[in-house]
Amino acid sequence: MSSILLVNHVSKTYQSGSKSLTVLNDINFEIKPGSSVAIVGPSGSGKTTLLGLCAGLDGASSGNIILNGKSLDQLSEDERAAIRNQHVGFIFQSFNLLPTLTALENVMVPLELLGKKNVKPQALELLEKVGLGDRIHHYPAQLSGGEQQRVSIARAFANQPKILFADEPTGNLDEETGAVIENLIFNLNKESGTTLVMVTHDGELAQRTNRILKLKGGKLADDSQQNSNISNSH
Repeated sequence: MSSILLVNHVSKTYQSGSKSLTVLNDINFEIKPGSSVAIVGPSGSGKTTLLGLCAGLDGASSGNIILNGKSLDQLSEDERAAIRNQHVGFIFQSFNLLPTLTALENVMVPLELLGKKNVKPQALELLEKVGLGDRIHHYPAQLSGGEQQRVSIARAFANQPKILFADEPTGNLDEETGAVIENLIFNLNKESGTTLVMVTHDGELAQRTNRILKLKGGKLADDSQQNSNISNSH
């Protein structure tokens, strides 16, 4: 597969009564497997909307997105959910952990959704990798922000995703904790050969990726390759 994500003339317009608001306008790009891409731009430029469309969380108003060889606009909501469960990992700014489940149970959920059996050892191994081996029975409310984000990283990698979408993954963390979380994401991403697509307002974080897509006013204003050591690993 030459590209894991192909975004083809994608626009998104929201209707509010008689008014329509175009958030994204004719966006085109493709992403190769194993690369890391940052989506940057001012507030309201459509970054999070674009991420949601790429991940199949929402549908485009026009154009098409092909994720891992599947054309999302031709799929039902259930079919899109199945693709997310199998191939996609998510890391959100607000952690999005299930409050009634322990750290371990939160990481086990995506594996159980795939119908896998005996998932506890894999979940334990992931929590060890993110440095939470001693916090597995804690609930989200008993964990710091940084610890909660570590749990969500372990959960994101649980289904061995082909592509990982991260929306402001360090946005709710202090600088020191944010730096630790950044390193975790990049290290695990490299180790597993996952493609990383990340929305961030943090310029330094964006500089760590292979490529930066800059949105402005709903359009793709700039697409720049970062460095020569772009990984072509599949």
